[in-house]
Amino acid sequence: MSKAQSTEPESTPRQATYQDVLDAPPHKVAEIVDGKLYLFPRPAPTHAIANSAIGGLLNPPFQYGRGGPGGWWILNEPELHLGDHILVPDVGGWRKERMPNIPKTAYFSLAPDWVCEVLSPSTRNLDLGRKRAIYAQQGVKYLWLIDPNSQSLEAFQLRNASWELISTLSGDNTVCLPPFEEIDFNLSDLWPPPTVHKASPAESMTAS
Repeated sequence: MSKAQSTEPESTPRQATYQDVLDAPPHKVAEIVDGKLYLFPRPAPTHAIANSAIGGLLNPPFQYGRGGPGGWWILNEPELHLGDHILVPDVGGWRKERMPNIPKTAYFSLAPDWVCEVLSPSTRNLDLGRKRAIYAQQGVKYLWLIDPNSQSLEAFQLRNASWELISTLSGDNTVCLPPFEEIDFNLSDLWPPPTVHKASPAESMTAS
């Protein structure tokens, strides 16, 4: 099952509020965009693998300074309260110089410095449309878009309030991109490994 069955908002005759997010079923991801409530199922396995992998690759060098410069908070699925919008990116990063301490609230009102969205067919329009525009309006400096279906990564930098494409990577390209250019990793690390077919005894006898 993908992260969202539909990008259509819940049908509500009123402006959605934070209480609607709090009342959402625990197995759903709740977001509010332009006053409309969106409820998404949990990520599909390929989506979850890419989501976990990017956080796992960046956390040691950038959050803990192990093999990298440190100086960042890297968090999976942080809840962002940005103006009237409540967004849940797949991964978000804050420079510690801007946010020295993690807030005590269950959400963040300070826009991240970097956001990563892992696209699925059902969330693509929202992620590439209004959410991307809101990130730009709120001053997020860097945006990565990871697509497990095409096994690609697009990286953008905010310039003059608009997103400028830095790079598009696919296949087994090496990833070394701002704001994390101090390290590199293989793009294929974000995807499930190829399935290895083990021949049955009958197939082995036929082949011999």
